[in-house]
Amino acid sequence: MIKMTDVSKVYTIGSESLYALNHANLQIEDGEFVSIVGPSGSGKSTLMNIIGCLDVADSGEYILDGQAIESYSERELARIRNRKIGFIFQNFNLLGRLSALENVELPLVYQNVRGKDRRARAQEALARVGLTDRLDHRPSELSGGQQQRVAIARAMVTRPALILADEPTGNLDHRTGLEIMALFHEMHAAGNTIVLITHDGDVAGQAKRSIHILDGCVTEREVHV
Repeated sequence: MIKMTDVSKVYTIGSESLYALNHANLQIEDGEFVSIVGPSGSGKSTLMNIIGCLDVADSGEYILDGQAIESYSERELARIRNRKIGFIFQNFNLLGRLSALENVELPLVYQNVRGKDRRARAQEALARVGLTDRLDHRPSELSGGQQQRVAIARAMVTRPALILADEPTGNLDHRTGLEIMALFHEMHAAGNTIVLITHDGDVAGQAKRSIHILDGCVTEREVHV
């Protein structure tokens, strides 16, 4: 479970303090599919970074799986990111010198999974996203949709409970975006908690619930039938 209480993140520019998050409150249960919606500069990416333990709040409390994140060391936060959370980004963040298979294997390298097992799990993850015929292709040899599928496979390969996706369809055409969203529905059906960051109302509407954010404040919550 994710629970944030009065969470703030402040950046100081000169003599001015700017709130990227302003006393934000939210709760996401295990197994939910939630979208966080807001325009550019609303604070949604800052919120994702804190949820994903990529950043820490300046004040307030963040509880993940019953534990206060503020109590963890940097090393412990890195372990949480590697084992509990799968990240998917708008720009894919694939390593150009590595093949699709090697990109997906990479998180398992950090978990010290042995080569044979690592390769088998990466192949399985790529099969789930329909890329068994692209294992040896580098990112430059793949379409945008295929690159995002590799990124999704990389996020799934560690078998995390939580998937965080930041504008995962932002660089894709409409049809490819629908195909990628279908993969999120499959992950949700398999039991993953999905938190999807977007400014697109149509994409947000595919989640079971939306949390709206504006100027660093959580402004409303919307449940989709």
